[in-house]
Amino acid sequence: MKALLGGKGAVLAEMTHAGIEVPPGFTITTEVCKAFYRSRRKAPPGLESEMRTHLKKLEKAVGKRLGDPQDPLLVSVR
Repeated sequence: MKALLGGKGAVLAEMTHAGIEVPPGFTITTEVCKAFYRSRRKAPPGLESEMRTHLKKLEKAVGKRLGDPQDPLLVSVR
């Protein structure tokens, strides 16, 4: 799993699978990251759309919106 999700992503997935409560989120695979760097930091086709889809799901799950001036969704990107 570490080869697919990276160290932090794999640990979070394992914790979730074990029933440990972790904040909701999503992980971009290591393969997508490698493609990004191979293409001189150009997002692979479909990545931005997929990220928007997952961000909308995250906003719905948490009940907050990214960029909301009153009560914004706070995210951690690593």
